[in-house]
Amino acid sequence: MKKQRAITNIPADEPVRRIVYRQAKPQCGPAFEALVRGMVEDMKKFPGFLGAEIIPPATPQEEYQFIFRWANQRTINAWDASTTHGQWLQRLNDVAEGDPEYRLLSGMEAWFAPTVMPGIKPPPRLKMALISWLGVFPTVIFLQFTIFPLIAQWPFLLQATAFTALMITLMTWVVMPVMTSLFRPWLIGRKKQ
Repeated sequence: MKKQRAITNIPADEPVRRIVYRQAKPQCGPAFEALVRGMVEDMKKFPGFLGAEIIPPATPQEEYQFIFRWANQRTINAWDASTTHGQWLQRLNDVAEGDPEYRLLSGMEAWFAPTVMPGIKPPPRLKMALISWLGVFPTVIFLQFTIFPLIAQWPFLLQATAFTALMITLMTWVVMPVMTSLFRPWLIGRKKQ
């Protein structure tokens, strides 16, 4: 049976990241990692798959952490229900200890994933603040030139409501996923797979 860590309720069409924790059997680390890489190649053939990262453990006794990015919960469900996924799970059982554990992240909590995961040292707050600012500044400028002229005659409170709603929407689903993907090696010192 699969164990789950703090899986959140995620709207059906919201992009998600699935974090998988699993430990390789003794002396099976390279084989385990190779199988996961093979599974990722098959995942790439499924609609809605956006990418993956493999984070090896610091010691052989610790868990691997895998981050799989999907367009929405529906695309993960399609992968989970596929015979391809079932076949990979069977192969992985030969080289892995126990069952995988899962966690799903979405929206703002996924901005700096995997920095919120146990076992991964978060980047310095200064780095996170800088990346956030690099995302916020051009987004504010963009909205001021494109949206503000259209809402300039609205009452102030309505302007602020519309502006901030658009800002948060763009930051959560467009800007921060791009920024954290581009700057991940600098943020956490891990290479994207």
